Amino acid sequence: MKIAEIREIATNELAERLDSEVANYNQMVLNHSISPLDNPAQIKKLRRTIARMKAELRLRELNNK
Repeated sequence: MKIAEIREIATNELAERLDSEVANYNQMVLNHSISPLDNPAQIKKLRRTIARMKAELRLRELNNK
């Protein structure tokens, strides 16, 4: 997910999507430790998407104060 797409999402929906992405990431890492994924680069991509979401939420938090 690109940063432009993240900026279009409402704050409460972004927080919900962040929670679901973190859960998905944790599940993916667990599955990868048991049996290798077909494309382990998915883990890296998902981790970066989570970081972008967290950065946008923090930016919104700081702008509202």
